[in-house]
Amino acid sequence: MRTVKHPEERKNDILNAAEKLFSTKGYQQTTIIDILKAVGIAKGTFYYYFTSKEEVMDAIIDRIIKADIIEAKRIAADPDISVVDKLFRIIMAQSPKQGSHKEGMIEQFHQPANAEMHQKSLIKAITELSPVLAEVIQQGVEEGIFQTDYPQETVEFLLASAQVIFDEGLFQWTTAESIQRALAFIAILEASLHAEKGSFSFLLQRLTGEPEDNNQ
Repeated sequence: MRTVKHPEERKNDILNAAEKLFSTKGYQQTTIIDILKAVGIAKGTFYYYFTSKEEVMDAIIDRIIKADIIEAKRIAADPDISVVDKLFRIIMAQSPKQGSHKEGMIEQFHQPANAEMHQKSLIKAITELSPVLAEVIQQGVEEGIFQTDYPQETVEFLLASAQVIFDEGLFQWTTAESIQRALAFIAILEASLHAEKGSFSFLLQRLTGEPEDNNQ
């Protein structure tokens, strides 16, 4: 007997199967037929929810970013977490867990054939995350930790530059070059916010995978 599912549940089944296929088999290599077989649905059912494979990918990107933003907002709203620690937790929470589908999806974004998809994901991530970070920066301004008249714009510029410079799909820096740019980024960030030197040293690990140098 055919199982009748709630539309939202069926839609999530499609997204879950597609995300797994995209992250393991590859976005370009995955066909709609592959998704149909993985979910166990007919072509008509698929097209009831999505018009194309590209639309499925857009929905997956939206879902990943939405989950990140929900967690970022939860951290930002916690009154028991300091401003700098909020920034630390929000930024570190963006990193995918090793072996997760999110990590696999990010690897797909770095494929040259998926450049347009990659660009769309970067724009959406910056657009959605910057207001949350700006809110935390503004809290820091009010507490006298930071000084800036442009919290939103500062975050947008810094996020955009970091997303490009530290994107392994765009630049293949050596370890030394990556560390040098991370240190420069941290210095620019601290100068932009008139923050105490060393306030953002935690970013060294996030940007390069290297442990922070407490002597910097």
